[in-house]
Amino acid sequence: MCKKAVILLFLFPVRLLFAQHKELTDFPKGYVPGEVGKLIAYHFVNGRHDLYAGQYIHYAEVCTWIGALDYAVKTNDRKLIKLLQDKFEPFFTYERALLPPMNHVDYNMFGSLALKLYQVTKDERYKKMGLEYADTQWEVPQNAKAEEKAWADKGFSWQTRLWIDDMYMITVVQGEAYKVTGDCRYIDRAAKEMVLYLDELQRPNGLFYHAPDVPYYWGRGDGWMAVGMPNLLRLLPEDHKDRPRIREGYLKMMNSLKDYQQPSGMWNQLIDEPSFWAETSGTAMFAYAFIVGVQEGWLDVTEYAPAARKAWLAMIPYIDSRNNVTEVCIGTGKKNDKQHYHDRPRNPGDLHGQAPYLWCAAALLAK
Repeated sequence: MCKKAVILLFLFPVRLLFAQHKELTDFPKGYVPGEVGKLIAYHFVNGRHDLYAGQYIHYAEVCTWIGALDYAVKTNDRKLIKLLQDKFEPFFTYERALLPPMNHVDYNMFGSLALKLYQVTKDERYKKMGLEYADTQWEVPQNAKAEEKAWADKGFSWQTRLWIDDMYMITVVQGEAYKVTGDCRYIDRAAKEMVLYLDELQRPNGLFYHAPDVPYYWGRGDGWMAVGMPNLLRLLPEDHKDRPRIREGYLKMMNSLKDYQQPSGMWNQLIDEPSFWAETSGTAMFAYAFIVGVQEGWLDVTEYAPAARKAWLAMIPYIDSRNNVTEVCIGTGKKNDKQHYHDRPRNPGDLHGQAPYLWCAAALLAK
């Protein structure tokens, strides 16, 4: 369990163990993380909202917003920070109806963005909003289904569904709540949930099926796990009881991913299918997981820094002249059909891809 409250600094882990390796700092023109991040971040801030069926802010927009904010803080781009605040401000007034309801794992993760903004601005409105989303993820509603109540009775979120996506969606909002409050219950919740998902879903080779009944290693699906684990490890106290299990799962996954990286530097739409097409969102998520692992000293620099660099250099040519990331698989539900994954449409500028590109750019700017 978390034994004491520690307020963590925004974005920067308190135990950074590894100075940036040259492989992850020395990039040619056009590939410099600061340049790439600026193009994608400003493209986002000037774009329209991405909504669920025209109703609520989509989680992919939240992920991209977080990436843009991370980049802005890393580069001390005060103009961009202000633009990102201005984009959010209408949610307190005339765009309030666009706020996701607090009744689904994909909706509640919206709170992570508000909590990130609080850490930058200290505006209490962000904190209040963000903590509501974090808290209601564990507050069982009266109309909850029996299965949801059963998860809650075991100490898990009532929104638990054992989809690998959740290990970004749940851990990001609970982790940000911990950073803001120093309250151990938030980090304990996130860690307990992650251990459950690892125990239930990780395969012997370290990867994850899209779902227990869909035996395919879909790139972006696995990407949510690849990002969620190192982000959580950065926050967990060294003596936390769940840390060894999560670290074990992370290292096992990273070792497997390294073996499936294509000669081009990319990963494919189905990770273990060499004939499938190279997919950008999953590649960016895996690159991010490598970058963080090298920076933190969890991954062997001689093996993983070159792999992370190779991925980054491969990713950039997929950005088109309008600063849209191309070859992004659209949102994809599970289906026990390999051809289903092969034939998924690919949307340039889909925020599922813009977001992890920003995460990588910000991570590579670590000092």
